[in-house]
Amino acid sequence: MKLISYSFSTLLLLGVPQWSLAKVSEQEASQLGKTLTPVGAIKQGNKAGSIPAYKGGLAQDKDANPYEDIYAHEAPLFVIDQSNLAQHKQNLTPGQLAMFAKYPKSYKMAIYPSHRTASLSQDVMDNAKKNATQAQLVAGGNGLKQFEGNIPFAIPNSGVEVIWNHITGYKGGNVHVATASNIVEPDGSFSTMTISTKFAYPESLPGGRDPKKDKNILFYTLDYTKAPARLTGNVSLVHETIDQLSQPRKAWIYNAGQRRVRRAPQVGYDAPTHEGIRTVDQVAMFNGSPDRFDWKLVGKKEIYIPYNSYKIIDKNTKYADIVAPGHINQDYARYELHRVWHVQGTLKEGARHVYGKRDLYMDEDSWQVAVADHYDERGQIWRLAEGHSMQFVNANAAWYVAMTSYDLFSGRYQVDLRGEEKAPFDFGMKMKRKHFTTSALRRTGR
Repeated sequence: MKLISYSFSTLLLLGVPQWSLAKVSEQEASQLGKTLTPVGAIKQGNKAGSIPAYKGGLAQDKDANPYEDIYAHEAPLFVIDQSNLAQHKQNLTPGQLAMFAKYPKSYKMAIYPSHRTASLSQDVMDNAKKNATQAQLVAGGNGLKQFEGNIPFAIPNSGVEVIWNHITGYKGGNVHVATASNIVEPDGSFSTMTISTKFAYPESLPGGRDPKKDKNILFYTLDYTKAPARLTGNVSLVHETIDQLSQPRKAWIYNAGQRRVRRAPQVGYDAPTHEGIRTVDQVAMFNGSPDRFDWKLVGKKEIYIPYNSYKIIDKNTKYADIVAPGHINQDYARYELHRVWHVQGTLKEGARHVYGKRDLYMDEDSWQVAVADHYDERGQIWRLAEGHSMQFVNANAAWYVAMTSYDLFSGRYQVDLRGEEKAPFDFGMKMKRKHFTTSALRRTGR
């Protein structure tokens, strides 16, 4: 994979602590909107012409059907399989290569023309430029200050700054998301948990961010479990904090069987999600405090990542068509060549986590983690996660329409799908702070 060098690498080699390299000069920030996109991606295409120049992404259209596949007419440029794998290794991650090794007969990747469709509203782009010269890391890189809205570090100087750009990514304001989380056994059989989630961001609540009520709050979520029957009615409430060292995320659970609300124990890091195929901090590809890892900014690379993933959320496609033994049916996956930020996390000495190392690859245009390779403490590749995303033109936001987490040891995997849900995404919902209180949690459970 091609590595692109940047001037700040000299500072890293000199041993300047990564968390101290926040903020850039006005002169550097002036490149946003010129040689760089307003949120920090390289504007020009690559030399080979396989990655196009950025021309603004898809224009917002609030009345458009965001699920309409605007690239349905395109055929793959080529398909990677065992016959041509060797010539494409430089554009694949170790986790992707491990999938080809584990499933040599069935695993493949269809590579389509690259389209830089990510787009954001003007106020988000304006904030990105403002943040570039004023946002700072605190608590050793585990929190933020002088930060507004989204994308604190459009011109990042360290790995942890890139992580924060993903964590704070714009999601279209308040939104309701319906998800079918499927646990798939090696033989292809699967069980499904259906969850209804409400996301609310302080900036999108009535009156905007309240300095007192929303102090240190990044967002609020409310998860309602709809299936299976044994879990129906269970609800969880989370207040996601910005600095999770000084104030860990707050979480409460309403248990429908017990009919009571209780404060959840520490929910984060390597606590397993249901069935244990991924960790809590793998939800949305990465979330929560980055404090247990040392994050090295490796640089920019060109790799094949899931992109413009309209097929996998097509209303005419059933989950049973997508789920298959070992991995999803790759006929529903679309890959494109894009530049990504490569950030490598190494577990700190004395810190606890099931992963000894993790490599995150973030799309330069949306700042979303597209691919994540996870290693065990022995240094062996353990899990590959991929975020299949698309640009929602009705909300000016990129979102994951499917996420996979493959366990390369057991052969089991988890895939979150949304195509069969009646309303997979509902942007612009009217929400209030009182909807995200423990009292509201009790009412929702009943």
